Amino acid sequence: MQSTPVTPAYQQRLRHPADPDPVRSTKAGAVFALGLVAVITGVLVGGVVPATLALLLSRQARREAYASRGYLTGAVWLRRGERLAWTGLLLAGSVLTLAVVLGIFNWATGPIGQDFAPGVD
Repeated sequence: MQSTPVTPAYQQRLRHPADPDPVRSTKAGAVFALGLVAVITGVLVGGVVPATLALLLSRQARREAYASRGYLTGAVWLRRGERLAWTGLLLAGSVLTLAVVLGIFNWATGPIGQDFAPGVD
């Protein structure tokens, strides 16, 4: 016969019956979804808006989770959403930088002055 170890009463964390059950934050799921949209549309530079919204919403969700004293969960989803949002911003910034560099290069290698037809004085 096996016996299960019994933890002493002073080590057990007792919950009050009126305490709410731990539940995942709905904002955590929204942050993850917005971060995913930011990564998908980041190459098209449209990822800036959902990434910004995801970062702002994650800040609010972290505050609410801290204030709830552990009854709001979803920190993993928040972290993943924040990483995806930063990746979306990085992609959009890279595309904008590349567009500016190519535009400057195109402008610098273009024709100098007015380009008239060969028979015009």
